[in-house]
Amino acid sequence: MLQKLYDWTIEKAQRPSSEKWLGAISFAESSFFPLPIDLMLIPMILANRLKAFRLATITLITSVLGGMAGYAIGALAFGVVGQPIINFYGYEEAFSAFQRYYIDYGILIVLVAGFTPLPFKVVTIASGVIGMNPFVFLLTSIPARGARFYLVAGLLWKFGDPIREFIEKRLGLVLTAFMALGIAGFIVLKFIG
Repeated sequence: MLQKLYDWTIEKAQRPSSEKWLGAISFAESSFFPLPIDLMLIPMILANRLKAFRLATITLITSVLGGMAGYAIGALAFGVVGQPIINFYGYEEAFSAFQRYYIDYGILIVLVAGFTPLPFKVVTIASGVIGMNPFVFLLTSIPARGARFYLVAGLLWKFGDPIREFIEKRLGLVLTAFMALGIAGFIVLKFIG
């Protein structure tokens, strides 16, 4: 089943509409969607390495815009939209801890969460709730998300064929590793609270 999903993603990545889907999912991932965008970005780059930096740019722009949407959810609609998202993922305690940490470490939290597998949506919503300066949030999100996406793009552009062969031979292991990183991010949030 994993191989079919991977093959399907590679095939869809070569279609003209694939960049629109990448942008839409990247936007959603930064504000409410649970899965990391890397699960779509990596196969798309492997399907056409010449588009690596274009795809990273699309992902960066839409991820930062999605982060601003998450910020707006926190700032303007937390009770109606943000709190249900936090509750759905079971982040109540982590969110309370984030509120305390934001007072002293807001910029650092955005930088770390933007680059690592920590769920960025929690940080975007928390930034809005806390009232972090939106321009500071934006200017911090750009290098954090950009470093992550351009690092992936650069590595895949440079070492694409060996990485593609590794992924295709060990697809189950690679997907398990990505899911483990995502779960680790959720666990870190649980222990922060």
